[in-house]
Amino acid sequence: MFSSIAVAVLATSVTGVAASTHVLARQTYPNTTSPDSGDDVKFSPPFYPSPWMSGQGEWADAYEKARDFVSQLTLLEKVNLTTGVGWEGEQCVGQVGSIPRLGLRSLCMQDAPVGLRFTDYNSVFSSGQTVAATFDRGLFYARGHAMGEEHKAKGVTVQLGPVAGPLGRAPEGGRNWEGFSPDPYLTGIAIAETVKGTQDAGIIACAKHFIANEQEHFRQAPEAIGYGYNITESISSNIDDTTMHELYLWPFADAIRAGVGSIMCSYNQINNSYGCQNSKLLNNILKDELGFQGFVMSDWQAQHTGAASAAAGLDMTMPGDTSFNTGDSYWGTNLTLAVINGTVPEWRIDDMAMRIMAAYFKVGLTLNEPPINFDSWTLNTFGPLHASIGANIQQVNWHVDVRGDHASLIRDIGARATVLLKNVNNTLPLNKPRFLAVIGDDAGPNINGPNSCPDRGCNNGTLGMAWGSGSSNFPYLVTPDVALQNQALADGTRYESVLDNYATSQIEALVSQAYATAIVFVNANSGEGYINVDGNEGDRQNLTLWGSGDDLIKNVSALCNNTIVVIHSTGPTLVSEWYDSPNITAILWAGVPGQESGNSITDVLYGKVNPAARTPFTWGTTRESYGTDVLYEPNNGEGAPQDEFIEGVFIDYRAFDRTNTTPIYEFGFGLSYTTFEYSDLTVTRHNVSAYTPTTGTTEAAPVLGNFSTNLSDYLFPNASFPHIWQYIYPYLNSSDARTASADPAYGQTADQFMPPGAVDGSPQPLLAAGGAPGGNPQLWDVLYTVEATIRNTGSVNGEEVPQLYVSLGGSNQPKVVLRGFERLSIDAGESATFTADITRRDLSNWDTVAQNWVITDATKTVYVGSSSRKLPLSQAL
Repeated sequence: MFSSIAVAVLATSVTGVAASTHVLARQTYPNTTSPDSGDDVKFSPPFYPSPWMSGQGEWADAYEKARDFVSQLTLLEKVNLTTGVGWEGEQCVGQVGSIPRLGLRSLCMQDAPVGLRFTDYNSVFSSGQTVAATFDRGLFYARGHAMGEEHKAKGVTVQLGPVAGPLGRAPEGGRNWEGFSPDPYLTGIAIAETVKGTQDAGIIACAKHFIANEQEHFRQAPEAIGYGYNITESISSNIDDTTMHELYLWPFADAIRAGVGSIMCSYNQINNSYGCQNSKLLNNILKDELGFQGFVMSDWQAQHTGAASAAAGLDMTMPGDTSFNTGDSYWGTNLTLAVINGTVPEWRIDDMAMRIMAAYFKVGLTLNEPPINFDSWTLNTFGPLHASIGANIQQVNWHVDVRGDHASLIRDIGARATVLLKNVNNTLPLNKPRFLAVIGDDAGPNINGPNSCPDRGCNNGTLGMAWGSGSSNFPYLVTPDVALQNQALADGTRYESVLDNYATSQIEALVSQAYATAIVFVNANSGEGYINVDGNEGDRQNLTLWGSGDDLIKNVSALCNNTIVVIHSTGPTLVSEWYDSPNITAILWAGVPGQESGNSITDVLYGKVNPAARTPFTWGTTRESYGTDVLYEPNNGEGAPQDEFIEGVFIDYRAFDRTNTTPIYEFGFGLSYTTFEYSDLTVTRHNVSAYTPTTGTTEAAPVLGNFSTNLSDYLFPNASFPHIWQYIYPYLNSSDARTASADPAYGQTADQFMPPGAVDGSPQPLLAAGGAPGGNPQLWDVLYTVEATIRNTGSVNGEEVPQLYVSLGGSNQPKVVLRGFERLSIDAGESATFTADITRRDLSNWDTVAQNWVITDATKTVYVGSSSRKLPLSQAL
């Protein structure tokens, strides 16, 4: 049903004053503080109408196919394509209605950050954060492609990933592990390559969560109420315009330029407007400025209005019902009525359908696709097709094995993502140690099985996957204990393990023995907010190790002078109390590695893989050193908690640089079993044309077909098929519109509750910063090419990750920002050339007045080195 009361929230943001901020001033988001309010309540200015897709660039062929298809649809079929059928309505976590007369089966949306959710015979991949540590474009792509293959083979249409929101503003953020890195450039490359890999496998990728979804606390008011918090609205992430463009929006622009087919809007509010009805973000920035041609999908129950969300840029609602299993929907019947009565213009429903079908055809999907062969709600072979009500018992699972040879890729990624943080006197690699003592819960199994906790909502045994909707079912989990024991047996090494952090006397007796090499496995977990693990409501309560891991390390290292520490975690942990102990001879971060966890870490510990990974975040000395944190308590009475992003673009290493705070391990740091030398920096300038703002206007919104205004034509066809309770249909249950709508406020016209211009389909001006998917095409002009020589000065073959940083100059700018990297394989004694291009975008700042990218007059300097703080080569541009 519609909520015209909620719609009015959007309408209040019509007023505002002209922006007077400067490109370097980093003040408030233009027009986001009411000039008459007397306080500092941020709001998001309106932007209408919702831009219609144009089919530009590589979307041209898909656009024509979609236009031909959508032109054949009835209004009911268009609504069916945009509205989910309801939670547990069919086999996938989300499905829209089918169009059987044209051969289009229901589109299947399925969770995906580390593998297929709720299925069997699938792989579990390393987390996004873990693969980010490889700094390897090829592995980003390969992982995305393999995941896409598995989803495709199960019948999935849209893989609900990859993730760039959260970016990782606060290290405690519960879902940081699903994304890649708090650095927008690294995340941008990773998400773009993942999108390409996924969509090359023949299904649609969904970049999420758009945008500023940086913590789990208060992301959904009902969820927070369930934890005892007294709030009525979800959290608002309050962000200025510059920070939005230069930090949080950056990787989404890369995903759009890579051709991503869908984007999921987030639960939270941004400047006090919900993400799935924020016209400034969806219409102005995403679809207009960034030229996004695909469709915007709501997160599950993130839709708060009907006609207003359509006008604000939402194209598909998931799972379709207003609340799970209610049978009520803001769209479905109500969207049909909205188009008939003119509240939603015909061109808007046409554009919604066009965007969905263009994304569908763009990845090579066709009509008459094979059926979905799994069921999210049971692993049994037979079960109800409509699990919400237990109806239509039939075969729902075919148990298709989709893993292929992906285990070898997962093992390789896990090893090549392991960051060697400390290695005293070449402790590693191990070479047939005489006695290996493996210590800690994190080395062993969950004794009830790796999938025993729903959505992995516990912390028992080794951390191969964190918790939440981004989880998957393990086909198996190789624990470190098993893999290391196998290696020890092959080597003739004596091997014992104690897999209980609190078996203090047994641990002390073991590690104090002669010739012991102790490997201590510890972890720190996190996940999605609907699950509370040991008091952690998604977000981590602190940055310490779980299970008294810090005490375990100190106790072991006090007795064993050759203690190796392996950390599995969803982000940085505090290591200040023990990292510099002389008895701790090596430290490794192994992330959240997936099903091959034990094999991956064993490959690194024994030198089968020479580590070259780099930490994708900073390891600080204290929690406070990061300068950001999760908002744990409501701060606005019963209203929406206000999360002020006052740090601007200064998160992670940028914050440490700004305050001249020395971290323990800086962003981009990582050791190897060999050594490298950097030399011969050269910078070549390219002659390119001056940057030209995009000008002109769009075509008028296309209208495809026509429709009847006779409500009797839209009644449920009882003679054709039975009505399923709770299932969301496009049909009306009465020829009386008010009765069919079930909205007590039904009857308002668009001009009564919609902002001006919301239904305007006339030609619209193009934005200066727009012009193509990702933004103005000239932003990707290559201005400079940087080269440096990297020599392996050690005695073993290895890989190195040279990194390019740029100082943009000027006041209130980060000291350096990452703008290039490459993972090079270099044999002992040999050299290789590192090459990186610097684009116009890489050297630009966002001008809040011009609403465009500019290169300031400040001196720009390039740096090349092995981490964000080890930059031996530099040159001014």
